[in-house]
Amino acid sequence: MEATGFARHDHGACIREGVALVDARCREEGWQFTPVRRRVLELLLEGHRAMGAYDILDRLREEGLGSQPPVAYRALDFLVKHGFAHKIERLNSFIACAHPGEHHAPAFLICRSCDTVAEAELDMREGRLGASAADLGFVIERAVVEAEGLCPNCRDAAA
Repeated sequence: MEATGFARHDHGACIREGVALVDARCREEGWQFTPVRRRVLELLLEGHRAMGAYDILDRLREEGLGSQPPVAYRALDFLVKHGFAHKIERLNSFIACAHPGEHHAPAFLICRSCDTVAEAELDMREGRLGASAADLGFVIERAVVEAEGLCPNCRDAAA
């Protein structure tokens, strides 16, 4: 499995496809995909790096899209609520979802050298955590898994 974020790819197409998927889903559901929400999603898709709310706000301010923290937080809240972005707890920042709108259990692989964040998928029904939960009669509804290490590019550069 190759985690989104570490693989080399057509980044322009990645951004266009991600925004188009979210735009279509918002139209289907009757949700407002405002210019600020769209721009915040584009910013999150730009580098597959987690961004803090104030970094996003700085970019929005430079582009004349808002200067007060609630502007960025409202857009991020919308994107996270609808599964278009995730909060990376370890970094207190946000990243665009690699599988927008799909129900899934993401795991985040955070490079301690370059800060790239890749999203991998977990199946919480399998593996040790799933088995332990099942043994205890527990149903996992949400889990946040974040692992820190070196991405393939940084690992190769260090070798």
